[in-house]
Amino acid sequence: MNLLQLNTYMAHTKILGLVAIVISLVAWTTDVTGMVYICPYCRAQRTVIGLLGLILVSPAAKLWIVKYIGLVIGFFGATVAANQHFMGWKKISAGTFEFKENIVIDPFLLSGFALFGIIGLTYLLLFPSESKTNEH
Repeated sequence: MNLLQLNTYMAHTKILGLVAIVISLVAWTTDVTGMVYICPYCRAQRTVIGLLGLILVSPAAKLWIVKYIGLVIGFFGATVAANQHFMGWKKISAGTFEFKENIVIDPFLLSGFALFGIIGLTYLLLFPSESKTNEH
């Protein structure tokens, strides 16, 4: 298994879907227990990650309508993540940017990771692996 090959991820979409669900649940647990501050951007992103994970593990992920719904959900989540991340770049440009004291919950870093994850999950949902396309 080569982690630098796209085919590795495309062959294991169900595992990645489960990982996305776990990430979403852990993130929601930190929110519900009050370990992190209330952030509507973060809530939207963690929900989208979980929903995309559920779609990826679902057998219905092969249906065009489910792919379309996943695309809409993914586009929404990526837009929210990009907006939150851009606010950090705006602060950098203004010279007012500072990382949170607890860097693990820094919104600039988390929104960047969420943006990468959401786009990756959406890609895996929309494009079948080469081995699947060669069968048809």
